[in-house]
Amino acid sequence: VGRVVSAPRKVILAAGGTGGHTFPAQALARELLERGIEVVLVTDRRGGGFGPDLPPIETHTIAAGGITGLGPWVRLRNLTRLAVGYLQAFVLVRRSGAQTVVGFGGYPSVPTVLAGRHLGLRVILHEQNSVMGRANRMLAPCADIIATSFMKVESLDDRERAKVVVTGNPVRSAVSDLGRRPYAVPGPDDSLRILVVGGSLGAKVFNDLVPAAVARLPEALRQRLEVTQQVPGQELDKVTAVYESCGVRHFLVPFISDIPERLAAAHLVISRAGASTVAELAAAGRPAIMVPYPTAADDHQTSNAQALTEVGGGWLMPQSALTDATLADRLQSLLTAPALLTRAAHCAHAAAHRDAARRLAGVVCGEISPADGANGEEAAA
Repeated sequence: VGRVVSAPRKVILAAGGTGGHTFPAQALARELLERGIEVVLVTDRRGGGFGPDLPPIETHTIAAGGITGLGPWVRLRNLTRLAVGYLQAFVLVRRSGAQTVVGFGGYPSVPTVLAGRHLGLRVILHEQNSVMGRANRMLAPCADIIATSFMKVESLDDRERAKVVVTGNPVRSAVSDLGRRPYAVPGPDDSLRILVVGGSLGAKVFNDLVPAAVARLPEALRQRLEVTQQVPGQELDKVTAVYESCGVRHFLVPFISDIPERLAAAHLVISRAGASTVAELAAAGRPAIMVPYPTAADDHQTSNAQALTEVGGGWLMPQSALTDATLADRLQSLLTAPALLTRAAHCAHAAAHRDAARRLAGVVCGEISPADGANGEEAAA
């Protein structure tokens, strides 16, 4: 930490196959490519590269698997996969000619980051959540810099605090661009648009409780509502029937492919609290009721939601205490008070790290060091 470094010619990005890890990796890849730096992606079998939004990038798949919360035989099998992944990554990294490896968490990043460290590459970790992920926790001792998305990060060892730079969590440009538009304050007779999302596969609790809560609202309020909701196919008929019976306009799809457009139109969002979701809510400046996924590792979604709630950007409602009645009460109190929604929208936007991708690229290129950003006193809890 603290050594002078120059911009690398080639960078390896190591990210698990889930969107929470690949979205920030994709944003960093775009920034690095614009700087003329070559990028290589290493992921697992779930990862399919960065898609058509970027020029073709050299992509490699290695063996990996989780090792916590599993039975002994599955853990042994996955440890074997990690060992195989390390050998694969060692060969890839040695042949690549890269100078830096950036790990974004998830177990596929473990073999690649370890191989990079053992071969003498500069190692940077990016942590998306407000609780240090298990893979990054394992890799923290060998990192030169730990880039965080939140000012306060739990489960960060005291010895690693001096390595921290707060960069924020990069989001898709189509979402960050929404922050430039003012929040559309609903007038007394305007439609009230609610967006309900529950991750890539939806959330069953939303399919059960949100329609029931909406049905409890006064008729005058229901007549103004427009609900866009992500609903898995097997739940579609049931949810449709509830909205039709209470006369609420609705748009239900198994997967919302145009999230930026839906966010732009929304007056209120009901969502989980994954790292990418919270970062996008802040970047777009949209108020949200956040219901953290209760079995998320180390309950990190609750910490993510608390971070946005503490700055006034939304409302945390734990799933364990959520009922259609309590949700209906919260919806009525918010939808009938445009000033509350507007204030939360402004607070969420004020908390966003709108230059997160640029800052993370600055860390990679040696322009930003822990001495320039937040250190352990601010970033570790």
